[in-house]
Amino acid sequence: MEYKGRGYTVEDGGRLNNFAVEPKMYKAEPPTKNQQRTYVVLGVIGAGLVGMLVFVAASVS
Repeated sequence: MEYKGRGYTVEDGGRLNNFAVEPKMYKAEPPTKNQQRTYVVLGVIGAGLVGMLVFVAASVS
């Protein structure tokens, strides 16, 4: 006898067989103009910080 519960089955011998419960699929929404602008600003700030880090590392070596 096989019982299907939430995330596991019990086989005839009483052994448990665990498995992952997959989440429901959903369609992602595209970012708004404000979110796109925020991503660009954060990308520029991140690139600037990496550039400064490389400059400081090159300067002290």
